[in-house]
Amino acid sequence: MRWGLHPRGPGAAALAAARNLWVPPRLRCRPGWQGTTGRLLVRSVTGASNQLQSSNNGRYRDTVLLPQTSFPMKLLGQQQPDTELEIQQKCGFSELYSWQRERKAKTEFCLHDGPPYANGDPHVGHALNKVIILFIYVFDTERETAKKGTQAGGVGGRSRFLWSREPGVDLETGTCAHPLTPHKDSPLLPANHVTMTKGTGLVHTAPAHGMEDYSVASQHNLPTDCLVDEDGVFTDVAGPELQNKSVLEEGTDVVIKMLQASKHLLKEEKLVHSYPYDWRTKKPVVIRASKQWFVNITDIKATAKELLKKVKFIPGSALNAMVETMDRRPYWCISRQRVWGVPIPTSFYIFLVGGPDALEYAPGQDILDIWFDSGTSWSCVLPGTDQRADLYLEGKDQLGGWFQSSLLTSVAARKKAPFKTVVVHGFTLGEKGEKMSKSLGNVIDPDVVINGGQDPNKEPPYGADVLRWWVAESNVFTEVTISPSVLNAARDDISKLRNTLRFLLGNIAGFNPETDSVPVNDMYVIDQYMLHLLQDLANKITDAYKQYDFGKVVRLLRAFYTRELSSFYFSIIKDRLYCENADDPKRRSCQTALAETLDVVVRSVAPILPHLAEEVFQHIPYAKEPKSVFRTGWIRTSSIWKKPGLEEAIESTCAMRDSFLGSIPGKNAAEYKVTLVIEPGLLFEIIEMLQAEETSSTSQLNELMMASQTTLLSQEPRSTTTDVIERKGTFLINLEGGDIREESSYKVIVTPTTKEKCPRCWKYTAESPDALCPRCSEVVSGK
Repeated sequence: MRWGLHPRGPGAAALAAARNLWVPPRLRCRPGWQGTTGRLLVRSVTGASNQLQSSNNGRYRDTVLLPQTSFPMKLLGQQQPDTELEIQQKCGFSELYSWQRERKAKTEFCLHDGPPYANGDPHVGHALNKVIILFIYVFDTERETAKKGTQAGGVGGRSRFLWSREPGVDLETGTCAHPLTPHKDSPLLPANHVTMTKGTGLVHTAPAHGMEDYSVASQHNLPTDCLVDEDGVFTDVAGPELQNKSVLEEGTDVVIKMLQASKHLLKEEKLVHSYPYDWRTKKPVVIRASKQWFVNITDIKATAKELLKKVKFIPGSALNAMVETMDRRPYWCISRQRVWGVPIPTSFYIFLVGGPDALEYAPGQDILDIWFDSGTSWSCVLPGTDQRADLYLEGKDQLGGWFQSSLLTSVAARKKAPFKTVVVHGFTLGEKGEKMSKSLGNVIDPDVVINGGQDPNKEPPYGADVLRWWVAESNVFTEVTISPSVLNAARDDISKLRNTLRFLLGNIAGFNPETDSVPVNDMYVIDQYMLHLLQDLANKITDAYKQYDFGKVVRLLRAFYTRELSSFYFSIIKDRLYCENADDPKRRSCQTALAETLDVVVRSVAPILPHLAEEVFQHIPYAKEPKSVFRTGWIRTSSIWKKPGLEEAIESTCAMRDSFLGSIPGKNAAEYKVTLVIEPGLLFEIIEMLQAEETSSTSQLNELMMASQTTLLSQEPRSTTTDVIERKGTFLINLEGGDIREESSYKVIVTPTTKEKCPRCWKYTAESPDALCPRCSEVVSGK
C-alpha cells in the first residue's frame, strides 16, 4: 500500500461503480467482500495489549474460554527423538510407501535415487541428499562397443625431449643421445605445455607417466611403454639393475649411480617442489599408463547434448556444467582393477611352455567402472523402453559421474535421456566454510545430530525434524554449512512453529467443523481475510514444492506463522476467542478460520517436518479416528476464499491503527478511545462496513483498532478535549487492477478513555472498577 500524495480518484461515476463491488454498506456485521488487487501486506500489532492471557486470575476465571489442548509446548532433550520414534511406530511410517503404491490413485512419480555410499558410515552430506529425496514422493525401486586401449597416466619409459614453440633455435629435427642406452637417439619434439617462463624450455618426457606427455606421444605416434608395475617398482624391461626397485625410493638412488658411472650426471641437488599426493593415504602418487577398456563416446556426444536441451536442470547452471564436463571427455574408461565388482565379460590367451601353439585362454581380471554399473540402472528401474524417470537427484560431483554415465548409456542403447528433470545439490561444509573430510576429523554424524552424542551438553539430541528443517531452509543448490549454531537456529524456528500450532489446537477445542463452521460470506472480515491469505499461501507453497524449492517453502511458512498469525491475527482475535460465548457466531467465525489455518499449515509443513505434522494431527480435537496426515491428501482450499478486495479493508484499517498506536508509544491501546475522521468517498464506505454504528466497543472495526472504543465520522467533531492526540494520513484505494483508484484523507484522533477496566476481559469498557462491561455481563448471565 502506498501513502502520500496521489492523483485524485476516478470521479463520481467511477466511485459509484466502485461501490457496487461491495455488498450493501449497512450490512451490520458480516459483509461479503469482492474486488481485485495485486498487493498483499499484513502489519503486525505493536503497542497493543495482550493482557487477556492473564485474565483468568480472578473470580471470573472459569467463565473465560482459554486454550485447551494436551499438545505439549516443547519437547526437551531426549524427548524429541523418543517422540519421533513413537510417532513413526504409531502412525505406520514404514507402511506409507506400500500403502501409497497399492492405492495407485494417480500416475506414479519416478524418482531414481543415486548409487549408495560405498565407503564407511554415511555422514551429514549424505543425510542432506536423502532428506531432499524424502521431501519428494519417492517410488523406490540400474553399453556402445568397447575397444581395448591405453589409459593416460604415468614414471619411467623411453626418453623423449620436448621443446618450447617460442622463438629461438629451431630444434624440430634434432635428436638427443640416450644417457644410459648406447646407440639410442631420442627425438626433439615441439609441445605447447613447455614454455620459456620456467627452466630452459627443454624438458624430458615419459609418455606412460603423464597426461601431457601422453598427448604429445599420441600426436607423434610414439610408443607408450611402461617400465613400472602396479606396485610402483621397475619391471624386468627396465634392466637388471633397476628391476624390483621402488621408483620413489631406492630406484632413484640406483638411477643416480648409473648416471654417475656413465659420466652423464652433471649435478645432483635436492629441492622442494609440487607433487601429487593421495588424499586418503597422504602418500605420493605414481602416475603410470595401464591397459584398460574404453568406450569411444565421440559419436554419441552430439546426440546426448541435443537431448539435454529437453531436460530440466535445477539449478539451470548445472546444464552448462554437465555439457562442459562431457566435452572434455573423448573416451570413457570403463575398466577397473579391483578384487570385487562386476567382471568385464572378456578373455585373453597366454603362452604356455611348449611353443607358440600351446595356448590357453584365461578370464579377464578387470571389473566394470562402478559408474557404468550405476549408469545403466535405468534399464532396471524404468520398465518401458520409452520411459524416462521424472527426476534424478544427486550432488554436483555427479555431473561428470552418475548423471553423465546414465545419459551416455541410455543414449547409446535407446537414443533418449533417462531423465526428465535433474536436481543438483551442493556439498556440506563446516561452520567456517571448510570442506568436511574424515581425514580432517570434522565430519558430522547425522545419527549424533538426531540422537545426541556421549555428552548431551556438547552434542544434544536435536531429532530428525531439526535436521530436515536445516536441509529445507538451506540453499541446497550451493554449498551448505552446518554447525551447532545453525542447528540451534533451526530448533528455535520449529519451537516457534510448535507454539503457533499449539495456539491453533487449543482454540478449536469444542469446535466441530461439520456442525459449527460459519459460511465464508457470514464470517468476520478479518477471518475472511485470513482465508484469503491461506489460499495464496497454499498456492505458493504447492508451486515451490513442484519446483523443489524447499527453501522458499520454509520462508513462506516462517513469514506466515510469525507475522500474519502470531504477530497480527492472534493478537486481534484473543478477546473474541476467550470472552464471547462458546457458541457465539462471532467466536465460531474465528474458529472456522483457525481450523482451516491449522489444516493448511500442517499439510504444508508435513513433507519437511513429518513428525511434528503427525503429532499435531493426532491432537486435533474433532478428529473421530485420527488418520495419518499422509493418508488424507494434500492441501485443500476453496476458490471462494480468494477475495482480493478484502486487502483494501484490512490494509486501510491497519494504516489508521498504525497512526493510532504510533501516537501512544509504549502505552496500552485498550486505555484509549479513537475517532477516525474519513472524508466521504470509497474509503469511508469500506470502513463503514466494519462498523455500522457511529461509536462502538464491540464492532469489527474496534476489534482491529484494539481500542476501548472507536468512533467513525465523515467530518471533524465539533469539539475535542485538551488531551487529544491527532494524526493525519492518506490512503490510496486501488481496485480492479487500477481501473478504480481513489485517494482519501483521514485523521486519527486519540483521547484517554473514561471507562474502567473490566475485571473479566480487561478491556476498558466498564462503567465502574468492580462492574463487568456490558458484553461480559451478558455472557456471564447467560443471556
